[in-house]
Amino acid sequence: MTQHQESPFKGKTGVQRLINAFGYSLDGLRAAFRHEDAFRQLSLLAIILIPAALLIHASPLARALLIASSIATLIIELLNSAIEAAVDHTSLERHPLAKRAKDMGSAAQLLGLINLATMWGLVLFG
Repeated sequence: MTQHQESPFKGKTGVQRLINAFGYSLDGLRAAFRHEDAFRQLSLLAIILIPAALLIHASPLARALLIASSIATLIIELLNSAIEAAVDHTSLERHPLAKRAKDMGSAAQLLGLINLATMWGLVLFG
C-alpha cells in the first residue's frame, strides 16, 4: 500500500492560508492580464458591460444575470488559459490529447460567450 504524499508547496492553515490564497489569486489575475490577449479583451468587455448592466432599466435579477454572465466569461478564460499553460508545460509537441484539451477549453469559452450574448439579448429584447 502506497502512502499519499501532500505537495511540498501546500501552505499553512487558517488565516495565513487565506492570505496566501488571496496573494496567489492576485498573481493569477496579473499573469492572465499580462500574458493572455483574450483575458484582456474580455476584461475590457466586462468593464463596459457591468456598468451598462447597472444603468439599464431592468429588474435586479436581470441585472444580476448580466453581471454574472460577464464575470463567468472571465472565469472561463482563466480556466482555459490554465489548461493551455499546463498542456504546454507538459509538452509543446502536437498530440491529439493536447489538442482535445485545448479545444475543449476553447469550446467552454464559446459557450460562455453565447450565454453572455443570450442573456443580454433576452434582457434587452425579450
